[in-house]
Amino acid sequence: MQEPIIRLTDVRLNLESRAGTVQILKGITLDVARGQSLAIVGPSGSGKTSLLMILAGLERASSGHVHVAGRDFNALDEDQMALARGEDIGIVFQSFHLIPTMTALENVALPLEFAGQTGARDRARSLLGEVGLAPRVDHFPAQLSGGEQQRVALARALAPEPKLLLADEPTGNLDGKTGRQVVDLLFDLKVRSGATLVLVTHDERLAKACERTIRMADGIIASDEHAVAAA
Repeated sequence: MQEPIIRLTDVRLNLESRAGTVQILKGITLDVARGQSLAIVGPSGSGKTSLLMILAGLERASSGHVHVAGRDFNALDEDQMALARGEDIGIVFQSFHLIPTMTALENVALPLEFAGQTGARDRARSLLGEVGLAPRVDHFPAQLSGGEQQRVALARALAPEPKLLLADEPTGNLDGKTGRQVVDLLFDLKVRSGATLVLVTHDERLAKACERTIRMADGIIASDEHAVAAA
């Protein structure tokens, strides 16, 4: 049987505040199969974004075991964690996080150039074509609409051919129609790349498009639902 791409065992996250220690995650145990699409939903403050940040290696668990894409995150130092992100994990944020002084092409090529890959610009151009932005490759973020910027962010996340694609409210800053177009593109690219998709969302319609939904409440997984048929 194939090893899950994500395996969390009793993961806890505690953060310090002026009032003392705050328990953000309270013992998360979760396996995610390779190639699966998983939605994480729950009210604000339930811990869903913190969970995504741990999966991305952007936040360290206070205790428990975190295995992602065959790596033991507990055993990695910061440089090794950055390498793991660059090789195995693509991240799409709600606020795009594009570099304003770089063109769409340069933004998408950047992670490949950091990794020392040859042909970075050619791959970036190809990916921008896949997301429908071939005529916009030389435009800067300020010259692009919100939907176009999110498409650039998607192309950038997929550029290193990650095994795991993480998305934090990917349609949060988009209008309904543009959001639906980005979602369709996200799932299409996920299927074509064979990546595992984990997304945080408040949108129940988006959650229902996933094969599986976990609902979080007060730092725990309150329910774990498998769809009858994935969209």
